[in-house]
Amino acid sequence: MVSKLDLYRVFFHVGDKKSFSAAARELYMTQPAVSQSISQLERELETRLFDRSPKGVKLTYEGAQLYDYVQSAMNLLEAGEQKIQELRNLDAGELRLGVGDTISRYFLMPFLEMFHEQFPGIKLKIVNGTTLEICDQLKSRGVDVAICNLPLDDDALELRPCYRIQDVFVAGKDYAHLLDHPLTLAEIAQLPLILLEPNSNSRKYVEDYLLSKGVRIAPEFELGSHDLLLAFAEINLGVACVTREFSQGYVEAGKLIELPLAEPIPERSIGICSLKHVPLSPASMKFVEIIEGIVDDNR
Repeated sequence: MVSKLDLYRVFFHVGDKKSFSAAARELYMTQPAVSQSISQLERELETRLFDRSPKGVKLTYEGAQLYDYVQSAMNLLEAGEQKIQELRNLDAGELRLGVGDTISRYFLMPFLEMFHEQFPGIKLKIVNGTTLEICDQLKSRGVDVAICNLPLDDDALELRPCYRIQDVFVAGKDYAHLLDHPLTLAEIAQLPLILLEPNSNSRKYVEDYLLSKGVRIAPEFELGSHDLLLAFAEINLGVACVTREFSQGYVEAGKLIELPLAEPIPERSIGICSLKHVPLSPASMKFVEIIEGIVDDNR
């Protein structure tokens, strides 16, 4: 069955070529099929669209009026198809990423740089927030993909662990005497602790683990960023619980010391989060491929 769009496509080519036979060649149709399509459109519109003569065809006044609109519509459709092709080829489009400040600074930067170098036509939009906030953004389609602290318990999300991290305790030089023996979790709890805010997924993971060992903590400071944890610890305000991989610069520079633990906190992961049963966009898929291809050995 010929659709109305097909009829208008035939009409456009006949009007453009001013010839049934030339339009037929352009459309890879037979000339009788083209003629039948025009006759059907004229019947449906109850209007003669072409004057036919041995020299060819010519648009009637009514046909010329219609042709202007159809030409605009065909141009828009062609532009739409071209845009889809650009999106598929990653020549244009937008990638919306949900990620926290710490992961952005210490983990994500090289991947963003690599993606931008490979696909400069893709606009990057970064939405910052806590893990729970950016997961809400993901579920409301505010972002395409999220890079989060795991573990997460959410049946709506597909989780792909991609980078292992270790929670440790660090302190300034005034706490160097604590290096003489591995500290138990109970001993750690007695120190002036500097932790992230309670709504942080990283804080919740550490606190839940300590509680599972019968250790309850009451931090002296609750801060909003990993960098503040490091800064407060550096000036000896207490012992900060931080991510080892994101604190190595401070330790290697001698600004902080990592306290030895008799029982290390189990490793966890940074993960790529997406909605289950919702296909990733071409740009999102390529970004995930870049991350997984580089950090494969650290999963």
